[in-house]
Amino acid sequence: MSFVNVKHARWLPILVLIISMTSIQSGAALAKTIFPQIGAPGITALRLTLGTLILALIFKPWRLRFQPSERVPLILYGLALGGMNYLFYLSLRTVPLGVAVALEFTGPLVLALIGSRRPMDFVWVVLAVAGLFFLLPLRTGLTDVDPLGACLALGAGALWALYILTGQRAGSQHGPATVAMGSLIGALVFVPLGVAFTDSSAWSLSLIPVGLAIAVLSTALPYSLEMIALTRLPARTFGTLMSLEPAAAAISGMLFLGEVLSLEQTLALLAIIIASAGSTLTMRPKKNTLTRIKKTKKKRVRA
Repeated sequence: MSFVNVKHARWLPILVLIISMTSIQSGAALAKTIFPQIGAPGITALRLTLGTLILALIFKPWRLRFQPSERVPLILYGLALGGMNYLFYLSLRTVPLGVAVALEFTGPLVLALIGSRRPMDFVWVVLAVAGLFFLLPLRTGLTDVDPLGACLALGAGALWALYILTGQRAGSQHGPATVAMGSLIGALVFVPLGVAFTDSSAWSLSLIPVGLAIAVLSTALPYSLEMIALTRLPARTFGTLMSLEPAAAAISGMLFLGEVLSLEQTLALLAIIIASAGSTLTMRPKKNTLTRIKKTKKKRVRA
């Protein structure tokens, strides 16, 4: 098969997105292995520092010019980006990787389900709630999931939803380059915070190669791959495939960290994945999108 055929193959963006998800969760698993050395705050500081440097070299955010109406969303976007990473790593101290990602994933899921009115939409709500019920320590005597860790993961999910909302407004003019500026804003707040909560004696030059690997696996590589997939896949297909991320996290945790989920946790995680995929597949396009489609069809007919 020639390079041109591979470049335009339908399966290529799907493969790219799967590699992206695998990269993110491998980076998270690698980060968890050095928790004993510098802790979650230290890893957050390390990842944001090196990840921001990589993104800055690629996108050169100092060249960007933001309109006054974009500045507040941009600041919120950057704080959400840094905050969700900080809370997510804190949750990983006591929560299995697959469970943490599933709980974090409820943020975008809730965002997708807000305003649901059709009966089918409530099926996904029920599935998501059922998954949460069996993942969270809500029942008497349940000790499989640490309550604080679960709350931190849910907090990361809430910030993920804010990241999506503010990113749409902040990045309307600059696209993926906005990520570099947002990462810089997040780093200005959460890198000093991470350093402050890390023992100074824990830092050493030997951490740089590991930190660089985490930054590449969790930030530079997946963000770049996701942009390739986004430009080649319909939004619905992209959202459905992204729903598999909690499963990728569970597999990564099992392979690299020896984290084996119980049958109950696995079924709960599966319920959240189905709810997320289902909500994406049955989502109605916005009215303006429908209008553009109709106009396009009319033009084709006239032509």
